[in-house]
Amino acid sequence: MKPALFVSDLHLAPPRPAVATAFHAWARGPARDACAVYVLGDLFDEWIGDEQADDPFTREVVASLRGIADAGVPVAVMHGNRDFLLGERFARAAGARLLPERIVVDAGGVPTLLMHGDELCTDDADYQRYRAWIRDPRRQRRILALPWPVRRAFSAWLRRRSRNANRTKRDEIMDVNASAVAQAFRDAGVARLVHGHTHRPATHALDVDGRRCERHVLPDWHDRAVWLEVDPSGARRRELAP
Repeated sequence: MKPALFVSDLHLAPPRPAVATAFHAWARGPARDACAVYVLGDLFDEWIGDEQADDPFTREVVASLRGIADAGVPVAVMHGNRDFLLGERFARAAGARLLPERIVVDAGGVPTLLMHGDELCTDDADYQRYRAWIRDPRRQRRILALPWPVRRAFSAWLRRRSRNANRTKRDEIMDVNASAVAQAFRDAGVARLVHGHTHRPATHALDVDGRRCERHVLPDWHDRAVWLEVDPSGARRRELAP
């Protein structure tokens, strides 16, 4: 049985050509030999509207995703904290399905909860207030109605604000909250969770109300493709060096 592949936090952008090269190699190779591909947020380092799909760099990314879909592999993309404005035009061009913030899928015969992961960082109260503000659908429609140059300036302002705020935060505040993780398991009724966002790749075993559960944290990408591969024999991390 072919595996399901899970990636997150690629942060694709023109200033990061090594990551883009790794992504295209992964999309031409391992991704086309999967039963499904899931991108759990921050495929792009920023996304300020689906007009961005007309950019040459983005067209190449979209073409690689379409290549996976055209090979018969379902592609699903979740919004991250950087590319929360990804829309249906992007999804149609890429042959992908946009996922909700939380979804349970079958991965290797095991019901598996998927999320980006930022909603689990509940100790960071300032970020959670910002997240609720920016994820409001009405506010997003107002942002997308702004002229392109204004949106770009707004995005740059958000990035500066985030960088400045993170400099003063303790690392543990920006990691997941144990109670929030346990509640996510309870709400979904599953024993496996896969997410990204924290850039702290690891596999955690935990007990939730007497149930043995596992939490897989996806890595961010640098100079190589890194993903979680899941099939009936279990979950394992894979890499594709350039």
